[in-house]
Amino acid sequence: MSVGLYMDEHVPRAIMNGLRLRGIDVLTAQEDGMAGQPDAALLDRATELRRVIFTQDDDFLAEAHKRQDIAFAGIVYTHQLRLGIGAIISDLALIAAVAEYEEMVGRVEFLPLGG
Repeated sequence: MSVGLYMDEHVPRAIMNGLRLRGIDVLTAQEDGMAGQPDAALLDRATELRRVIFTQDDDFLAEAHKRQDIAFAGIVYTHQLRLGIGAIISDLALIAAVAEYEEMVGRVEFLPLGG
């Protein structure tokens, strides 16, 4: 079973649209009524929903570090200037297709995959 993705509120809409065109289960913070909430609350919500959160906000890396002894939804991160939208969509689609939520818990994955 594929893993659902939860998008931080600052992720470009083109990424969500591209993923949805590929049949990926995506929920945005805005759609979930969580826009404007602190990073900790977004990570808690993604965990509650059993979704891996995608972000380009490095504050989530600090939040993950604070939770070393607390289970949290996996985080997929890339810097805003590191990858183009197409590469992000490809890597996220791969994660969504092959990863299980349980194997992502407590992990931070960096894009690009394999690089």
